[in-house]
Amino acid sequence: MYFPCGLSLLYRGLSRSIGKTTQRIWGCLSRSLVLSSQRRFPEFNSFVARTNTCGELRSSHLGQEVTLCGWIQYRRQNTFLVLRDCHGLVQVVIPQDESAASVMKILCDAPVESVVQVSGTVVSRPPGQENPKMPTGEIEIKVKTAELLNPCKKLPFEIKDFVKKTEALRLQYRYLDLRSFQMQYNLRLRSQMVMKMREYLCNLHGFVDIETPTLFKKTPGGAKEFVVASREPGKFYSLPQSPQQFKQLLMVGGLDRYFQVARCYRDEGSRPDRQPEFTQIDIEMSFVDQTGIQSLIEGLLQYSWPNDKNAVMVPFPSMTFSEALATYGTDKPDTRFGMKIVDISDVFRNTEIGFLQDALRKPQGTIKAICIPEGAKYLKRKGIEFIRNFAVEHFNQEVLPVFLEGSRNQNSPVAKFIMEEQRLELIRLMESQEEDVILLTAGEHKKACSLLGKLRLECADLLEARGVVLRDPALFSFLWVVDFPLFLPKEEDPTELESAHHPFTAPHPSDVHFLYTEPEKVRSQHYDLVLNGSEIGGGSIRIHNAELQYYILATLLKEDVKLLSHLLQALDCGAPPHGGIALGLDRLICIVTGAPSIRDVIAFPKSFRGHDLMSNAPDYIPPEELKPYHIQVSWPADSETAKSSLNHRPHPES
Repeated sequence: MYFPCGLSLLYRGLSRSIGKTTQRIWGCLSRSLVLSSQRRFPEFNSFVARTNTCGELRSSHLGQEVTLCGWIQYRRQNTFLVLRDCHGLVQVVIPQDESAASVMKILCDAPVESVVQVSGTVVSRPPGQENPKMPTGEIEIKVKTAELLNPCKKLPFEIKDFVKKTEALRLQYRYLDLRSFQMQYNLRLRSQMVMKMREYLCNLHGFVDIETPTLFKKTPGGAKEFVVASREPGKFYSLPQSPQQFKQLLMVGGLDRYFQVARCYRDEGSRPDRQPEFTQIDIEMSFVDQTGIQSLIEGLLQYSWPNDKNAVMVPFPSMTFSEALATYGTDKPDTRFGMKIVDISDVFRNTEIGFLQDALRKPQGTIKAICIPEGAKYLKRKGIEFIRNFAVEHFNQEVLPVFLEGSRNQNSPVAKFIMEEQRLELIRLMESQEEDVILLTAGEHKKACSLLGKLRLECADLLEARGVVLRDPALFSFLWVVDFPLFLPKEEDPTELESAHHPFTAPHPSDVHFLYTEPEKVRSQHYDLVLNGSEIGGGSIRIHNAELQYYILATLLKEDVKLLSHLLQALDCGAPPHGGIALGLDRLICIVTGAPSIRDVIAFPKSFRGHDLMSNAPDYIPPEELKPYHIQVSWPADSETAKSSLNHRPHPES
């Protein structure tokens, strides 16, 4: 079992040029793991040529002979260089006497980012030259021997976090980007959290880590899957979008408690917060209910949470899907700030404002509003125009800004129709102050709430761009969202149903009778875990009755049940009640580290378009290599360049 050890901080800052971000990152990187049964520090120097890491030497090591290996971070006046490895930085004194001319030549001629090995003595820095921001700042290495292990050519960018680089360049040279302080921190934190999760699940709660197949068959419904050719004519594998069927089959097989750090695949095109391949912490349990799964996950996150972050407080609050939509306009609300949606329909029952009257006459018609704190101060004319244009372009709806400061309403064509008693009642309901701005809209309940939910986030962005702090980046606000609908009308044909999540989700016990009369009213036993406005996990109690599963697939969803015959047969062989969840590891780590994109917490991610810019994947395959798979490519008319590149491609061994 592993616990954080008391190692002092490895690095808090090398110089002003590196800055506070690097200081924080290297400070956090120093938190390593200790084997509790033996109470030992991890041995970083076993099996390798060095005696010490660059980040561990202190005044207690004075006089010791050491050997260090690492990259040249930078060199100053051919007198000092800073050596870096993944554990920290240390200053090396380049010898100036003639007897050490060969050592001086190696260390002075080697380009920055070259890999070197140095041996020498740990000595104190001269008085007044200590660097208190650097954990190794009291000492330096007086070099006796040096070896250039590998020189470095001129790089496309400097390995420094403060040097701005485009994401495309970072992905093209990912092996260089990985050397940065930020990427080192992100990936090491990810590794430590996964290690603690494994420990919590396996050692403390008896879960079994089981790998499931990557090559499978097409799954009905859900996300689009990647297709993999086989050598049998007309037959293809699919890459699973999740191990959903396998985890249920493991429960039928009596494994009782399963988990996996699972690779998943979805052919969903370009999305900022998604990748075509991603990682889930996949979990399934037998004989469990929704409360049991939620308690397990709360304990898992609390146990694996990094020590340098604010502690996770449990239990997490819970909110129904309907409540989340009505209050925040989304099923993944960011609860770190207010600006909640309020129903103000009763205030305007007798209004003379046309679009409000029209809305209230319709079924499900309603008037909703949010209050923007100090909006009159921060949202100038451009901000208001942006909000109104956003509503029209994205929702084809009108938004009416109401300023509580009377002078700002003079240019509003409808403000004069708001009577004084309506204005006062609006202030009371919205709990508004004089400098606040109220945004109101009218229409069908779900559409009005969704619009204000989007505007709530857009306004938060606008305010924070002007210096207002609404969403504390150090605060982690978890929320369970429950009682989702089991089915939704299909967009292409609203008379037909599709699963709101996946077709194996069990209906809410109180709503089972609706399945046979009004299935659109059935709530599901599905639950989402939301963190700071992002969904980081989702799961459900599963259908374990074969007859019920068949009815939902065949009758309600009109799916081809032959594709799932293996699962239906398994459920008919004594399947236990079971349920589970999958946490999106990439998105979770992204939020924990404060990274701007999930690509910053994945070692080798794809680009926004799903391309590997480093290796140029996906790539063309010559027709002769496709023959064994009985595949013939139908080239678009404008792809002559691609076809000619196949004909002139050099042989791999040439």
